[in-house]
Amino acid sequence: MIDPRAVADQLLVARRERKAIAPFSDEHPDLDVTTAYEVQAVFVESLVEAGERIVGAKVGLTFLGGSRRLCRGDTPRPPGRAKQEAMGVNEPLSGWLTDAMVLEPGAPVPLEALIQPRVELAATEAVFAAVDVLDSRYEDYRFTLPDVVADNCSSGRFVLGPQARRPAELEDLRLVGCVLRRRGEIVATTAGAAAMGHPAAPVAWLVNRLAARGEALPAGSLVLSGGLTAPVPLAAGTSVTAEFDGLGAVDVWA
Repeated sequence: MIDPRAVADQLLVARRERKAIAPFSDEHPDLDVTTAYEVQAVFVESLVEAGERIVGAKVGLTFLGGSRRLCRGDTPRPPGRAKQEAMGVNEPLSGWLTDAMVLEPGAPVPLEALIQPRVELAATEAVFAAVDVLDSRYEDYRFTLPDVVADNCSSGRFVLGPQARRPAELEDLRLVGCVLRRRGEIVATTAGAAAMGHPAAPVAWLVNRLAARGEALPAGSLVLSGGLTAPVPLAAGTSVTAEFDGLGAVDVWA
């Protein structure tokens, strides 16, 4: 039998010592998603007991794939979800955000506090642009769905953009375009529809999943509604800029 506390403790040690470990599913192929969320709960509870405060939640495995800009009249690709298909699963996953994960705009990503950071674009129905700095505790980002659930959805840091907009101020969140640049070079173009067809869809999924478990999002929570691009590795000397239509630009550097 898998002990959620024992698994969580290993993840916490890896996080504290900044040392990647092998996925638990290597040794325990019977690790399932239900148990993984139990591990995640212990993991996050330990962060809170250490003084961190939950400020919101994030959804993962929402990226539809591709780099095409969605235009008016286009039919959004159905939620085949490239990341999900790659992992052999048929639904997203979720994790929790704490105040220690907040990265102030313009501040460098603290590489010394992370293991193997990567960035991906995120957008929320709170209508902020955002960049999600992932940091898996598993070697080479190799994991199964239960592994990454247990690891709190690879949460590392996140930074919000400079503008807050009401949904009504943006004609269609599916059509909000974005350009991702790394060291000034374009590495991806995308739009809001890349997150399960609409940025609000992952938020709805999250609320329903939490309700089924007897949980809820506190009022005023931030929600990262899922990556709009494939993750980009972040190393020392790297700068990444995400430019969103109507929402401004978000800069991340290390």
